[in-house]
Amino acid sequence: MITEDEDRQYAIALDEAERMLGFRLERFLGTADTEPANAADFKRLATVQAFGAAWPRVDHLDTRTRALISITIAATLGVLEPLRGQLRIALNKGVTKEEIVEAFIQIAAYAGAARAFESYGIAAEVFAE
Repeated sequence: MITEDEDRQYAIALDEAERMLGFRLERFLGTADTEPANAADFKRLATVQAFGAAWPRVDHLDTRTRALISITIAATLGVLEPLRGQLRIALNKGVTKEEIVEAFIQIAAYAGAARAFESYGIAAEVFAE
């Protein structure tokens, strides 16, 4: 059972995600009848962890820096749909397209050109939006 505090934390995280992404996340967080009962718990906990706990921590890393780090992680891991969201967050938080390209130059040097080129394809799509 979800407590009132957990429900409040989730609502705050969803609002933060909307501020960062420019759209509500709920369309990605629903569960299908074929998913187990705890799937909603996973989606809620992951959302609270990312948008309620990690992103708001700006005492030592500002949001722009976190966005560039997140782009690098998603690109290096090859998780292309999350990369699309990280790119949107970065652009919404003032990271320039040129800075993003520089991140891909570093990714190519340290994670491999193939991974960087594949991920940059997503960046080019987001730049065109």
